[in-house]
Amino acid sequence: MEMLPAVVARDPHAVYSAQKMPVTPPRSLTELFLGFLSIGARSFGGVMPWAHRVIVEERRWMSPEEFTTIIGLCQFLPGPNVGNASIVLGKRWFGLKGSIVAFLGFFGLPFLWVLALASLYSEFALHPGVKSVVTGVAAAGAGLFIGTAIKLGKPIARKPWALVVLMACFIAVGIGRVSMLIVIPVAAVISYQLAKRGLL
Repeated sequence: MEMLPAVVARDPHAVYSAQKMPVTPPRSLTELFLGFLSIGARSFGGVMPWAHRVIVEERRWMSPEEFTTIIGLCQFLPGPNVGNASIVLGKRWFGLKGSIVAFLGFFGLPFLWVLALASLYSEFALHPGVKSVVTGVAAAGAGLFIGTAIKLGKPIARKPWALVVLMACFIAVGIGRVSMLIVIPVAAVISYQLAKRGLL
C-alpha cells in the first residue's frame, strides 16, 4: 500500500484497480442519470472509451468482465452499443424508470451538441481549417476506440476459445467482408455451444 500514492500520482484511475474497490451499482435514479449524463457530455471522439471510464473505472458500477459482457450483448442489438447498454443497465438496476432515466441522461446533451454543431458545420464545412479539424478528431476517435478495444479484450485474454471466436469474426468481417447479419448469428450460436461446454 505504500506504493499506492506514487501509482495514483501517475494515473488517477489506478486507485480503483490498486485497491480492488468493490463494485457498487448506482444507489439512486439521480446517480444513474448523472453518470450517464457525464458519459454523453464527454463523448467527443467516441462513446465507448468514456463509457468504460465512467462505469468501470470512476464509478465502479460494474467489473471489467461484466462491462465486456453487456457490450457484447448490446453489439447484437440494433442501435448504438452504449445507448443500448444504458437501457439494459437502467432496467437491471431500477426497472423501467431506470431505463428511461439512463437513456435520457445519455442522449440529452449529445442531442443538443449535434444540433449546435450541425448548424455550424453547414455554414463552415468548406473551410480548409474545418476539414483539418474534422480529420484530427477522426484520428483521435480511432485512437480512443483502439485503446478501449484493448481494455474490453483483457477479460477474455486468458480464454483461448474466446480469442478464436474474436479472430474468426475479425477475419470474416474485416478481411472477408462478410455481412454482419451473417457473422453475428453464427458467432452467437458458436459462443453458446462453447459456453455450454465450459470453454468460455
